[in-house]
Amino acid sequence: MTGKRILLVEDNERVNAFNRRLLENQGFAVLTAATLLCARETLAKRSPDAIVLDIGMPDGSGLDFLRELRQRSKIPVLLLTGNGKDSDIELGFAIGCNDYLPKPYSFGVLLARLRSLLQSAEQVPETITKGPLVLKPASMAALKNGEDLLLTQKDFALLLLFIQHEDKILRAEYLYEQVWGQRMNQDSSAVKKAVSRLRGKLAGSGFSIQAEYGEGYCFERGE
Repeated sequence: MTGKRILLVEDNERVNAFNRRLLENQGFAVLTAATLLCARETLAKRSPDAIVLDIGMPDGSGLDFLRELRQRSKIPVLLLTGNGKDSDIELGFAIGCNDYLPKPYSFGVLLARLRSLLQSAEQVPETITKGPLVLKPASMAALKNGEDLLLTQKDFALLLLFIQHEDKILRAEYLYEQVWGQRMNQDSSAVKKAVSRLRGKLAGSGFSIQAEYGEGYCFERGE
C-alpha cells in the first residue's frame, strides 16, 4: 500500500492534521481538503486512490458530493462522520460509499478499513471484456460493440456483478445488498426493474439474464 494517494476531505483542522500525519507515517501520500470546493479542485488536478470523506462540510453535504462523484468515478470512498444511525449508514451505502466509519473511531480501525478498500480496488481490472461487452469500472462505463450503453450507477454495478458471477444463480436479496448497500425487504421490484433494463441493453450482445423461478437470476451466454 506504500505510495497510495489518499484524499482527506475534512473541515476539522485537528482531525485532518492528525490523520494526515499518521497516514504519512504508514507510507501513504496524503492530500487534504477543508471544503468541498477544495476537494473538487484537487480531483480536477489529480486522482487519489481513495477518499476519506466527512459528511458535514462547511460548504455543503458530503453525501451530495458523493452523488456527484459517482456520476463519473468509482474511486473508493470511506465516509467518516458523526452520523452513526442505521438510517444514516444505509443512506451512505445507497448513494455509493464503499465503507462507513462513525466518529469517534480509532486510527487502527481507520487504517484497516482503508487498506481493505485499496485491496478490493486493486482486484478490479481497468477493463473487463466479455465478447462484445466492455466494462470500465473506474469510469462506470459499459460498451456494447463500442457503443456506450449509458447505464446508471446501479445498473452498471448490477451488470458488473453478473459478469463476475457468470453462469451462477444470484438471489435477488444478494443483488440488492451488493448494489443498493442495504438489506432487501419483501419487495424485490427494484431488482426486477433493474434486471429488465439490463436485458434491453444486452440485446444483441450474445448474453442474457435468465430468471430462475424461486431461485434468482443468472447471467449466461445466449439470447
